[in-house]
Amino acid sequence: MPSPSPRACRTLCLILGDQLHPESALLNAADPAHDVIWMAEVRHESEKVWSHKARIALFLSGMRHLRDTLRGRGFRVAYSSMGDADAAPNLGEALTRAIAAWRPSRVAMLEAGEWSVARELETVARQAGVALDAIEDPHFLCTRDAFAAHASGRRQLRMEYFYREMRVRHGVLLDVQGGPEGGTWNFDSENRGSFSREGPGLLPAPKRFAPDAVTREVMTDVERWFPKAPGSMARFDWPITRDEARAALSDFIENRLPEFGRYQDAMWRHEPWLYHSRISAALNLRLLNPREVISAAEQAYRNRRVPLASVEGFIRQILGWREYVRGVYWRFMPEYADRNALGATRSLPAFYWTGETDMACLRACVGQTLELGYAHHIQRLMVTGLYALLAGVHPAEVHRWYLAVYVDAVEWVELPNTLGMSQFADGGVMASKPYAASGKYIQRMSNYCEGCRFNPAQATGPAACPFTTLYWDFLMRHKSGLRRNPRMAMMLRHVDRMGAEEGAAIRRQAARWLEGEGDGNAEAG
Repeated sequence: MPSPSPRACRTLCLILGDQLHPESALLNAADPAHDVIWMAEVRHESEKVWSHKARIALFLSGMRHLRDTLRGRGFRVAYSSMGDADAAPNLGEALTRAIAAWRPSRVAMLEAGEWSVARELETVARQAGVALDAIEDPHFLCTRDAFAAHASGRRQLRMEYFYREMRVRHGVLLDVQGGPEGGTWNFDSENRGSFSREGPGLLPAPKRFAPDAVTREVMTDVERWFPKAPGSMARFDWPITRDEARAALSDFIENRLPEFGRYQDAMWRHEPWLYHSRISAALNLRLLNPREVISAAEQAYRNRRVPLASVEGFIRQILGWREYVRGVYWRFMPEYADRNALGATRSLPAFYWTGETDMACLRACVGQTLELGYAHHIQRLMVTGLYALLAGVHPAEVHRWYLAVYVDAVEWVELPNTLGMSQFADGGVMASKPYAASGKYIQRMSNYCEGCRFNPAQATGPAACPFTTLYWDFLMRHKSGLRRNPRMAMMLRHVDRMGAEEGAAIRRQAARWLEGEGDGNAEAG
């Protein structure tokens, strides 16, 4: 159905590509008789980072499905496609044209999730002389003002204390006395399991969602419009609609949440999903509400279907980390994006875009990412992110890569996780210490090292694992700055006991490896 012919309207209701709940606060307040719903596909949103084809397809398909749903409910929907002959190149220009065409009394929207998008839209509305009402988004459980109040006066922000406040505020996993269910706030120590040598065994396959006609049309458009974009859509099966997202949640609660806690940090070659939920993209596009996700998980525990450690670990990701990183993002933007506390300057290695490297763990994780647009949090933090941290890659380049390649990537959640948690570029706002580890961590948590030509126990020599070499090199490079961090004391004591000759050999090996751009052919020895 074509977009309605322009004429004056009372309110132009602007819906962004990550605000796709069909009963959002904005839509519930809209009047189909007087208001127009406005949505726009613009190339800039797919090109400001070199986006994975599956990521582009997910956003566009979600938008077109919502368009059709709203038209079926009687809304007037003005929808601009990238395929239109007069398509605007960016969101600001698209809104400028829409205001001129519809002459609204005001523009209404849910508050934008991305700082630069919010500023762009505010500027357009101001220049057009139209009021822009950015409605506080009730999707989130902690408002920006509430997080600012939590952060006020604190010398350090720590997610754990924020998470406890959120548990109490929202009455989640509390016992009859109002304390934490099970007597403790955090079961993280029980959620670090790895698989035996035999592996995970037969895993419950997550529910797949075959692309429908709308999604297939989008996939054709993406191939035509972005033929050189990275990644593949061959296995695209993500939930796109509200009904599909709810089905994905139910499938996870029933079939994988019971073992999620124990194995949430584990990795295994050719098993991308393991016990993970596959709902982060649906959450970030607002197809799911975090309250219903948390409620479903807690109810599974109350019904004795899922152990407490699994439920608590999962809820901590939704109620804790997700809300916390949003608070950090809005408290410190825009300067947060430019932080580089460790002074990292190297370019992102080319293998991040190809998966072509002799390091088996990176080959597996990057290859999986390019194939699916997905990797779970430990693959991101402790493989792809860890290598970039140890190698000294500029955090802005790491951020752009993560934003580009994952289907669930939206800036407010991706940027703090990358710059703060993964790269320690914020100097300790998000994490109490750098997440630095040697190749032995990857060996313990996965089977990636089996058959790899590198040995995680060796830091020098022809078989030295680059992760192990670069780990010790990282600690030596940043020793003086890290001494102020008490959580780094044990690691640095090992460095202090290292002989000068051994330290020099590691530094030489690291330099030779990095000079070879980590392609597996750097001189060893």
